[in-house]
Amino acid sequence: MTDAPTPGTGAHLEFNGPLSGARADRLAADLAARRPTTVVDLGCGWGELLLRVVARCPDAHGVGVESHGPDVLRGRANAAARGLADRVTFVEGSAAAHREPADVVLSIGAWHALGDLDEALRALRGLVNPGGRVLFGVEFWEQPPPPERLARMWPGAKADDCDDLAGLVDRAIAAGFRPLRVEHATADEWAEFESGLAAEGEEWLLTHADHPDAADLRSRLDSQRDMWLRGHRGLLGLAYLTLGPVG
Repeated sequence: MTDAPTPGTGAHLEFNGPLSGARADRLAADLAARRPTTVVDLGCGWGELLLRVVARCPDAHGVGVESHGPDVLRGRANAAARGLADRVTFVEGSAAAHREPADVVLSIGAWHALGDLDEALRALRGLVNPGGRVLFGVEFWEQPPPPERLARMWPGAKADDCDDLAGLVDRAIAAGFRPLRVEHATADEWAEFESGLAAEGEEWLLTHADHPDAADLRSRLDSQRDMWLRGHRGLLGLAYLTLGPVG
């Protein structure tokens, strides 16, 4: 009997977040334009964006740090398939333990590993070499969330969990950066991400409706979808800030 898939593995996703291939390619090209020789991705998942940046820089070496073992294995396999295994290293461990500065530092949706938001920004400022770039992906409120929508989001969600976009940029400036690009995920990128997270489980349920694990999986997928459609959709944004260190 086929076991139920584990929800949220990202098996049907190219990126572990609301990011399109077109945006990723443009971001990678922008970051590669200064010909960095060192690239680090903190909380890299399976490192798809890291691989795209390094692939554009023949002299660059990259390090991806990720605490989730299956993602590390997937990243290593992807690097080998693209002929990048000798230039990209995936490390299973905590982003907070990484201390080696780099010319490009990526941190997409993983700032919690570095402390609160301001602590994370200061940590990233200390990890980017002079003249380098940080790509910071971080949540923000598109508009203030009403209580009834907060109640549909993640457990314990509060209005002060996120800043608005302007406040977020102000905090990056206060940490010693200048904002070179300010952009954010579109509704289509969010829909692709949320649908992709659920796709493996939903496909399985179509042919295993009577499986002993089906009820539990169905409940988890329904809760996940409800959190998106009745909770954060249209309220929670993900900013992609390209930041340059001052001085």
